[in-house]
Amino acid sequence: MTEHLVQDQTFSGTDWALEEVSGVRYEDCAFHDVDWSEARLTGCVFTHCTFGNVRFNAATLDRTAIMQSTLQRCSFFDARLVGCKLTGTQFVDCGLRPLTVEGGDWGFVSLRGQNLTGAKLGALRMREADLMGADLTRVDLRGADLSAARLKDAVLKGCDLRGADLGGVELKGVDLTGAKIDLAQAALFASAYGAVVSG
Repeated sequence: MTEHLVQDQTFSGTDWALEEVSGVRYEDCAFHDVDWSEARLTGCVFTHCTFGNVRFNAATLDRTAIMQSTLQRCSFFDARLVGCKLTGTQFVDCGLRPLTVEGGDWGFVSLRGQNLTGAKLGALRMREADLMGADLTRVDLRGADLSAARLKDAVLKGCDLRGADLGGVELKGVDLTGAKIDLAQAALFASAYGAVVSG
């Protein structure tokens, strides 16, 4: 399908449930009360867009990019994101449970204060993401790139961090009760609390 460009348009109350959208580029568009439940978005690009009360319930986003955009009060119940790029996008008061993410680049994304309990975020690139105050209880973060991410006041109880890159992360004060970490990470956390780790 030939790539289609949509610019400076507002969509309100649109029912796109079950739709299949492929290769569309949206720039500076606004989406309000749009229903994309069970839709499939493939290879689409959203840049500088705003989403308000948009439903992505049980939708599949495949190799889709949502960049430098704002998602407010949007629902991703049972959604699946495969190889998506969300660079610099901000989530505000969104419903993100349950959510399955398979790879992709969420660098510089803001998930501040969001509830991601039980989400599968393994192998996801989240470099310099803002996760301050986020609830990451039982989240699968195995192999994720969390380098320089902000985790102040985040809750990581029971999450799986094995193999995740935590370079440059301020680890002191992060709630890790029951979290699974590997030996290299254990040394990082010990150092964060002033321990001298020696072989």
